[in-house]
Amino acid sequence: MAAAAAASTAASPSSGGGGSSTASPSPPGYSVDVRIFLVVITAAMAISFGVGVAFGPTTAAELAAARTMAAQQQQRSLLAAQEAVAAAGAGGVGGDTANKSLSAGTKMVQQPRRLPTDHAVELGARVRNLNEKHVNYEKPSYEDLGDGTIVQRASAHDSAGGFDDDDEHLPQGQHLLVDIKNVNAEFLNSESRLADAMVSVVESAGLTLLSYHCHSLSPAGVSCVGVLLESHISFHTWPEEGVITLDLFTCGPKPLLPVIPDIEAKFGLPRLKANATATAAANPTKDDYEEVKSQWAHELRGFRHPQGRKNNYLDDQSDLAFWVTGEMDMEVKKQIVSTESPFQRIDIWDILDIDDTPSHQDGIKHNLAPDDPRWLTNEVASPERLLFLDGTLQSMSESEREYHEALVHPAMFAHPHPERVAIVGGGEGATLREVLKHDTVTEAVMIELDEMMVDIAKEHLPFMSDCSDLVGSAPSCFDDERATVLYEDGRAYFFDKYGPSAAEKTEEEKFDVIVLDALDPEDDAEIADKLYTDDAFLTALYRSMSDDGVLIIQVGTAPSIHDPRADLGVYARREKMFKLLEGHSETAAMFVYEEAHCGFLEPHSFLVVCKSDGCRKRWYAESDEIDFAIYERILDTKSSEPALVHFDGSTQRSYQIPPRAWETVYCRREPEPFECAYRGLDLTKEIHEFDWGDEEENSFEVKVTKGPDGKNEPRVYAATDDIKKGDYIMASDLAASFTVSDDSLDNLKKNTELVGTGRVTVIENLLEYVDRHGHRSIAPGSSTNYVEVGGSFMIRRSDNEAEVNIGKWIPTHPSGKIPVYSPVYERRMRSFDVFLVATRDIEEGEEIVKPVNLWA
Repeated sequence: MAAAAAASTAASPSSGGGGSSTASPSPPGYSVDVRIFLVVITAAMAISFGVGVAFGPTTAAELAAARTMAAQQQQRSLLAAQEAVAAAGAGGVGGDTANKSLSAGTKMVQQPRRLPTDHAVELGARVRNLNEKHVNYEKPSYEDLGDGTIVQRASAHDSAGGFDDDDEHLPQGQHLLVDIKNVNAEFLNSESRLADAMVSVVESAGLTLLSYHCHSLSPAGVSCVGVLLESHISFHTWPEEGVITLDLFTCGPKPLLPVIPDIEAKFGLPRLKANATATAAANPTKDDYEEVKSQWAHELRGFRHPQGRKNNYLDDQSDLAFWVTGEMDMEVKKQIVSTESPFQRIDIWDILDIDDTPSHQDGIKHNLAPDDPRWLTNEVASPERLLFLDGTLQSMSESEREYHEALVHPAMFAHPHPERVAIVGGGEGATLREVLKHDTVTEAVMIELDEMMVDIAKEHLPFMSDCSDLVGSAPSCFDDERATVLYEDGRAYFFDKYGPSAAEKTEEEKFDVIVLDALDPEDDAEIADKLYTDDAFLTALYRSMSDDGVLIIQVGTAPSIHDPRADLGVYARREKMFKLLEGHSETAAMFVYEEAHCGFLEPHSFLVVCKSDGCRKRWYAESDEIDFAIYERILDTKSSEPALVHFDGSTQRSYQIPPRAWETVYCRREPEPFECAYRGLDLTKEIHEFDWGDEEENSFEVKVTKGPDGKNEPRVYAATDDIKKGDYIMASDLAASFTVSDDSLDNLKKNTELVGTGRVTVIENLLEYVDRHGHRSIAPGSSTNYVEVGGSFMIRRSDNEAEVNIGKWIPTHPSGKIPVYSPVYERRMRSFDVFLVATRDIEEGEEIVKPVNLWA
């Protein structure tokens, strides 16, 4: 209030040179009787109310129109007042005066002073002239003129120009952020040049610029914002640092990714290197400039229909958005291919993260010494090439060999001698490459729907179909004489040749191995139902397979223990496929396994399906057996390097036991599978052990009696305590049982038959002991035998059910056989093969007796 009074005093006119002043007399006024004034006002109000009631609007429409007119009048008055205030405060700058100079008293927006950088740049004059201040677009094409009239957009921007009117007005959009560094300082400090670049980018992007406004900042830098018909574009510059940050938001469906190269070209004018000489500065060459670098991110904004999000390959839930377009901090982000085939969208990108470091091959390529600091930076690291189909990540150059070896070789080695192999999908050629590494293969038929995908892979992913190092193959796997590539629908192919109406094929015309390398079962695509949940198609696949045929299917992301029941979640289609395969009459065994080195964020899973029980023997082969099979079967290489970089016997061993999450989700089925009640020893039950050296701890007593043949035989009795039904019998001794395969037993028998060596008593005695105290695994097709070596081998056998009092821990499955698919059995088969429990209460001193056909 004091300041206002002072200002008022200062503004009062002076009366004379001496500094004194005399107040002017008040102007003459008029006196009105207040009573008369009140009567007149009251009467006027009453008359006005009566006229309004008699002649004013009475319907709802008329009332609404009246309110609208009043609101428009109020808005016009408000806009006029704002314009007057703005004109008074800005000295008249703006609007029609965009090209006029600022008044001398105009104050620039003050930018906080920045700290000096390592790279000092000579900026020159801060601005060239004042005409570059507050530039405004002169002819907006879409503007509220202040009278309620809206100027409509030009017809060139109607839906015929590539926009969808419905999409354009939905509460959604696209947001593009671009950061560029090492840019020319004078360019970054010039409003006019930056404004020209912005207008050019907007025009080339097919967008509509309504107006724009720019401010120069002190000591340097420019901020600009452009209002678009579709939304806005804005940026800010740091000339000294050579940096500009820009964001572009549009509400229409037109993609913004194609705009990025134009933004980089228009705003990425390079600056001279800091150490450039005066001569170079006067006449610079390309080598005298710094490399302009940019980083950018794109995301979909707003509220979209869930189906619309799934259908958009740039949705933030897509792999392409997660790995590439949504990531800002990347050293390299280069689009190699972005196209639509008749069947799918194909995108290939090269990426290099800021924190990436050199690979082993990078170190060899650049001859890095052990103490080279570049081992800890991305300076010589190679970008990784990624393939996306419809936005879903398919392959990564650094890990595709691990993925494709995990896909192909477990199934190939599960077959004794695969000759004819079919591949459904696999357009990159990598699956074909792995199949052709087996010298048993005489024909590999690849059925791929999308010929454009194969052509793109040959050009941009040649390493995935490279067979040049395989002895006897061709430079490209597609040209190998054993390879046949068919461009047709794989589903239709099998229906046509092996469907119900097709003629029965000979065993030689069938496939030994089929690799289903299509999209993941959880992908929300119509074709997924046709491939994975069509019983008729699966039957056609079975009809095309030989008697020992093996089917391998990549089944997507591995489950976790937190997943809901499989048929309720995102993996419902996979669960339906599993149940179809389980229920098929020709399915003998199913094995699920995971590989964590495929490059994806989570382990990838695969399913092997066998028509023969013999598949189980090969699936559970020892690591040395697999290594020997690899040695015998896999082709040699010209470089003498191993043809397989990831798969070997030990890798196969890691696939043999499914992770616990598969068991957990399997046991959430309703009704719960029978075997799920036996996922661990019952902690409420006691374990009764046989201990020769500790009578107090020993639960059993051994007595020698005469057998039926007159020979002495040991018999086992419950010695110290009663044994309750369900208690475990000699668990430690049974767990110590050793295993021997059928092949090993056959070799031992052959050793006893060698002529001229005499009797091999030790081997014969061992074989006799195995025959008497060993038993085969309960798993169909298994060649594993368990031989008891503890006190349990002395337990008497009997075919009299009345005296039998112990049995297998897990009873025979209600179906009479082990399910063809059960992660519980596969994980716990050894426990099921050896542990015994009391089948009824056993009193102290009672003999322990097991049935003759205990393991049958």
